[in-house]
Amino acid sequence: MKIKALFFYFVVVLIVLADYSYAQFNIKDKFKEKSTNRAEERVDEGIDKSIDRLEEGVGNLFKKKKASTDENSESEQSAPDDDPGKGKNASDKSELKTSESQTLKGYSKYDFVPGDKVLFFEDFSQDAIGDFPALWTTNGGGEVKTVNIAPGNWFHMNKEDAVYCYTKQIPFPENFIMEFDIIPDGDFANGYALTFYEDPENTELTDDLYPGTKGIHIFFEEGRWYTKGYNNGTDGGGWIEGESTTNPVILGQVNHVIIWVQNRRLRIYHQGAKAFDMPTNIHEGTKFNRLRFSGWSTNSTPYVTNLKITTAAPDTRSKLITEGKLVCYGIYFDVNKDVVKAESFGTLSEIAKTLKENPTVKIKIIGHTDSDGDDAKNLDLSKRRAAAVRNALTNEFGIAGDRIQTDGKGESEPVSPNTTPEGKAKNRRVEFIKI
Repeated sequence: MKIKALFFYFVVVLIVLADYSYAQFNIKDKFKEKSTNRAEERVDEGIDKSIDRLEEGVGNLFKKKKASTDENSESEQSAPDDDPGKGKNASDKSELKTSESQTLKGYSKYDFVPGDKVLFFEDFSQDAIGDFPALWTTNGGGEVKTVNIAPGNWFHMNKEDAVYCYTKQIPFPENFIMEFDIIPDGDFANGYALTFYEDPENTELTDDLYPGTKGIHIFFEEGRWYTKGYNNGTDGGGWIEGESTTNPVILGQVNHVIIWVQNRRLRIYHQGAKAFDMPTNIHEGTKFNRLRFSGWSTNSTPYVTNLKITTAAPDTRSKLITEGKLVCYGIYFDVNKDVVKAESFGTLSEIAKTLKENPTVKIKIIGHTDSDGDDAKNLDLSKRRAAAVRNALTNEFGIAGDRIQTDGKGESEPVSPNTTPEGKAKNRRVEFIKI
């Protein structure tokens, strides 16, 4: 009986030990399995989040496209218009990114004021997508495209080691301002050059490194601005070089670049600040009459549009107080929007200064558009833009609201035929009338 009892207890102990061992192994296996599952779940969770973000981005892209399509179909832009943050048409450059907008106060160093005459404007709107622009020539290749991060037509200078010359002469005065939008693309380490030059022989196409008799190269490169004034004339004179690393162009984004030439002085504005200022960067006596873009680095293929040249720095006080009317091309809006953009600071500051110096003067602000789009919508937009300018003067510069009236004329009072991009640019304006 005792033997049976011992045997029974021995069997029970074996069973318990076996269960315990199995439980240990099972716990280890379970722990391992659970750890693996949790790790996999975290990976899956990360993947899910990434997919969610991707889907959200794609969704937003289509929402932007739809919003752009659903908005007023008019292509009327501002005086002038640039829209670095708004998507419109997709192209083969879907990886390009948008730049962030800035506030009006953030552009307090924008002291330039465009003049009251538009000398040149080119937005390639007269050219068919896929064509080389009609008013340009090249020794390489290029075509007009749309991009997914900004509206309008863009000239893609997509051939390395090529020059792109505007075929007509431009009557540059000694003082002028040129603005343009550029999306640096590809390998931009060696940059691209915009060249103003003096060409007495009126050469339509030149691939000379330093074209004409005199000129100024303005290189916009990755990480810096570099300028070179040159003189090929019999009197020589050598190079006058300048460099700055302040606010260089940003790859893959829309950059609104402003160049102010004042006799021999050259200033560049970008991203809310003066990026370059050299008082003697241009050889004395240079008389520009041509412009071109050029690049010599492999795969440096920028997009450009909205090229505009105006006279520089009108006498705001004289125009408004003495003559009673100031025509302004220096107040900026996004396409079909009535929000005053930060680049308008210099112009508004000058107008506010004139009003403060003449406290009894009252004015009327009148908005004007070109003829593109619906007449009624253009009229409404022009009225809203005039009101926005009034609000900026009162809120940001302290001008009393009862001194300012507003109105809008839409497309009803053109100052130039709406048959060319340049004519339309002249009609997109804001006028200040002394009352």
